[in-house]
Order: sequence, then C-alpha cells, then structure tokens
Amino acid sequence: MTDPGHVLLVDDEEAMRTATTQWLALAGFAVTARADAAAALALLDVDFDGIVISDVKMPRMDGLAFQQAIARIDPEIPVLLVTGHGDVAMAVEAMRNGAYDFVEKPYAPDRLLDMVRRATGTRRLVLENRSLRRRLDEASGIERRLVGNAPAIRRLRQEIADIADTPASVLIEGATGTGKEVVARCLHEASSRARARFVAVNCAAIPETMFESELFGHEAGAFTGAHKRRIGQLEHASGGTLFLDEIGSMPLALQAKVLRALQEREIVRVGANDPIRVDIRLVSATNVNLADAVAAGRFRSDLYYRLNVVELRLPTLAERKDDLPLLFDYFAAEAARVYERAAPPLDPGSLALLTAHNWPGNVRELKNMAERYVLSSLPPTERLDTLLGRHEPDAVGHGGTLAERMATVERSLIADSLRRHHGNIQAVMDELGLPRRTLNQKMLNLGLDRRDYL
Repeated sequence: MTDPGHVLLVDDEEAMRTATTQWLALAGFAVTARADAAAALALLDVDFDGIVISDVKMPRMDGLAFQQAIARIDPEIPVLLVTGHGDVAMAVEAMRNGAYDFVEKPYAPDRLLDMVRRATGTRRLVLENRSLRRRLDEASGIERRLVGNAPAIRRLRQEIADIADTPASVLIEGATGTGKEVVARCLHEASSRARARFVAVNCAAIPETMFESELFGHEAGAFTGAHKRRIGQLEHASGGTLFLDEIGSMPLALQAKVLRALQEREIVRVGANDPIRVDIRLVSATNVNLADAVAAGRFRSDLYYRLNVVELRLPTLAERKDDLPLLFDYFAAEAARVYERAAPPLDPGSLALLTAHNWPGNVRELKNMAERYVLSSLPPTERLDTLLGRHEPDAVGHGGTLAERMATVERSLIADSLRRHHGNIQAVMDELGLPRRTLNQKMLNLGLDRRDYL
C-alpha cells in the first residue's frame, strides 16, 4: 500500500497527544509528537514530507503563532488547527492567513482522519511538483520541452541533439498532437540560429490563391488588394529557421517554386524581377505519409527528397504509455500554476483509466485533459472518470481481449510504481501488495526492467 504520510502532532496535553497518535498510527500514518511548538519548529524545513496538526491553546507559543512561523519556513506545509468551542473565530482567521483547515473539539476520529488524508495528499503533490520542476530546471532545453523517459523519447532527444546545429533539412513525421512544432522549436533553440527568428507556417491554413504571396511576399500593386510591399515568410525567416507544418497540404503548382527557392537559396517576390538571397534552415512536418503522396502524384518526389535529408519520427502516446503519469503530472502542475488551482494527485482508479484510455489526440489531448482535471469542481476521485466518459469505448481502450486490456492496465500500474520509486523493488512490492516472485514474473511477462527506472 502507498505510504499515507507523515504527521507532526503538537499538543501540550499528554492524554490528547497519546490518543491522537494512536488513531493516526492505526490508520498507517507515521506520527512525530511534541508538547511544545518551539521544539516542533526545529523539525520543519521546506522539504518536510508531511503535515502539521496543532492545538490552538498552548503555553509560550500558541497554535496561531506556530502556524505563522511554519508559513515563514514553507507556506505550503498544511497546518490543521484543533480548537476549543471558543476558538472557532480565531481558527477561521488563521485559515485566512494560510492554515489548511481546523477541527473543533470534541471531534470524531474519522473526521480528523479524512482531513489528514486530504492534507497529506496535498503536501505530496506539492513536493512532487517541486521535484519535477527542479528536474526540469536542471535539464537541458530539449529535456524541458520533450518530457518523458520512454525509450522512443530518449532516442528522439538524442537525435535532435545530434543534428540540431547542422544546416540539414529535417522532415518530422508524426500523428496529430504528438508535438511536431515542439520538436521543430527544439531543433531551432539547440542550434547556432537560436538568436534569430523561428517562423512557423501552417500550410493547411493558407488559401491556395494566397500561398505564393505568403511564402515569397509581394510588391505593391502586384495584384488587386496589394496596396503595399509585403515580406514573405521565407525572407522573414532568413538567418533563422522556417518551419513548414502540414507540408503535404502545399499546392502541387507551388511545389516547384519552393524547390527552386531551396536549391538556389533565393526568392523573387510576386510582382518583382530581382532575386533576394535567403539563408534559412528548413524544418517540415507532416501527419501523412509523404512517400505515399509522392506515389499518388500529390507531392513532387524531388521536393520530398530535398525536405527529407533527415527524418524524425514522433511516437504516439500509445507507444509511450509509461510516460502517461509523468506527463499528466507535468501538465496538471502547469495548469495549477496558471489557473491558481490545486491539482490533486490521481488515485489508483483514475490512474488505471488514464493508462487504459486510447488518447487518439496524443500529447495535445492529454494536456487539455490535465487542464480540465485541474479546473473541475468534482471530487478528485470522480474527475477523470467523468471527463473521459467511461461509457465510451475509448475510456477502456479500443480492441483487444479483456485479458489484453487488463494486461495493459497492469503494466501501466507497475511501470508507474517503478517510476515513482526509481526502480526500488521492495517499495513497489509494498505499494502494490505483491510478493517478490509474483512481481518479478509479472515484470518479465510485461517486458519491464527495473534498470530502466533507476
């Protein structure tokens, strides 16, 4: 089972201290008890992995002063205040000043336990998000943009690092939502052109009649409505990187002009005669197979080979399901920061739904789902279930027998536990309640290796 968490209990009454410690210990919490707030403060720092329960009425330093002192150490340590009947107004004021919650004496142990569970879950999320941010801050630019530990993503990051600072044209192939523009920006930012412009053009969004003007620019009076000179995207990107997204949508009639511009490194504006030199690094992207388009006569073979000096293939989420929990946590943490909302951690049931879903929209769909999860007002255990709509086929995965679908969920749960415990087999055994021999056999059957998570 998952470790419920650590509780620092502060109460000057020995009987109350002993009883509360016993309740919490029976529920699985690790409890450190102190009779004095000042002594308890010495145990706290920004990496404290638990919460604080404090009585309000105490000698020397009362609970309110204690809470304020904790906030100066780390305002995100949850503090639960235990109050007498006459202290409720004070406790409400303390919550306005940052206390997590309060409970009034006499209280039912189950009510306190419920509060403690919620507070420890909040603290765990805070520490996980901080750890993630630290890892991302320490990572290179590519690792910050392309989050994940799947072999396909690690290989992609290495390929980008190998070719980023070269003039080679790159063709990025990947399904919708896999992050093709993110990869293009990584190539630009890791190159010597990083200080120059990165110009992105969505070929599918440009009307065919405007394509030539959009790419090459035009002179004033070149056509009706051309009231002044316009610089085209190739000229605008000179010195930097030009990213042509959905390159397969480029009109066939224009492809010869683009090819010539790439070969000669010069363009001629519409309505002009004089060529203009351009210095661009070209990165293209497609969500269709361009080789098939060439065979069908929809795309010029000579342009295809000019674009495809280096080819990068982006994996779908279905090919990197072990990264789902990490990516979801990352996007949820970002959404929590932007929207100033809490991002509750996923419970095991929600995690199973996350990993069983088909994710046809790939990373883009997952990012949107994480934002909706953070913005939802439903109880955390119901959010993902409702947002995914478990009555829909995708919520339990498309195709495959029941055994195959269960194996997918089982693999994701074990892989997630290995990731969070950094390959510590004993910790995974404890969390999932599996004997070593059973866990080893499941990992062997499911193709999991603890060395990938160290």
